[in-house]
Amino acid sequence: MSTSPDSAPHDDPLEPMLSRVSVGTKYLREPAPSHDELLRMATAALRAPDHAGLVPYRFAVVRGAAKQDLANLFESAALAQGKSAEQAQRDRERATAPPLLVAVIARIDAGHPLATVHEQWIALGGALANFLTAAHALGYGGKMLSGSKVRDPSVVSAFCRPGETLVGWMVLGTPQGVGRPKFDKPTPAELLGEWPGSAGPTDTPHR
Repeated sequence: MSTSPDSAPHDDPLEPMLSRVSVGTKYLREPAPSHDELLRMATAALRAPDHAGLVPYRFAVVRGAAKQDLANLFESAALAQGKSAEQAQRDRERATAPPLLVAVIARIDAGHPLATVHEQWIALGGALANFLTAAHALGYGGKMLSGSKVRDPSVVSAFCRPGETLVGWMVLGTPQGVGRPKFDKPTPAELLGEWPGSAGPTDTPHR
């Protein structure tokens, strides 16, 4: 019996990839991934395609008392942007509510002779996808968050070395319930097409 990607059998080797969805903070609880589990996720990240093997990214785990430090940074950034005290408090909670956060930091070498800038960003995206898929395969949920805080100088300087870019934070924990995709995306058949040759692609979009 054939199955759709959304109803893949549990013994399908692609099941962790085909069943992963983003899980927001309000649906995450303790326990968070252990150090050894985070190392496995980082190992999966390193398996992403990476032209010239530059590894143009790194991760920084935020947990325990460090979440309070991040909350202070988020609150200060919010107030500096002119947000109200109530909004600043909500920004604080973006750091304290997740069981664990992992900062994603880009290390793009714009002058590399082989790997272009867009290839390095693609490598980072592949690593991020592998990290989150590995978390799902180990029974955890999570998603990537960013926002204006990634451009706040005080937040950036707390995470980045010279030449680095703060991309955002993954929130991770144990999911409550079964999530569903948030967006209505094209079907696999709409996504996968045949190249028509040198005449070039048609103007027909996915939809």
